[in-house]
Amino acid sequence: MAFINGAEWIIIVLIIVVLFFGARKIPELARSLGKASSEFQKARIDSKKTLETDMDKSAQKSVDREKLESIAETLGVDYSNKNDQDLKNSIEFELKKQNSEQ
Repeated sequence: MAFINGAEWIIIVLIIVVLFFGARKIPELARSLGKASSEFQKARIDSKKTLETDMDKSAQKSVDREKLESIAETLGVDYSNKNDQDLKNSIEFELKKQNSEQ
């Protein structure tokens, strides 16, 4: 049994494609394959950019949360079971309360 190298496989595959689809369809198939490949690359790049953007936003949210917790701790506000918006509201309430006492 003889081994077939890479170039021979390509020729065999091309012959099968020509027999199966016909010579006229090959350029159309190649264009379709090229467009599909291009769309796939665009989608891959877009998803990578979206992931990087989301990671940057996540890192920024962590920094913002740390700042909020630091302010809350300084004011004596409990921040353990509050989301960011509730914590902001509690901080604003505490600041208004302290300003009205002065």
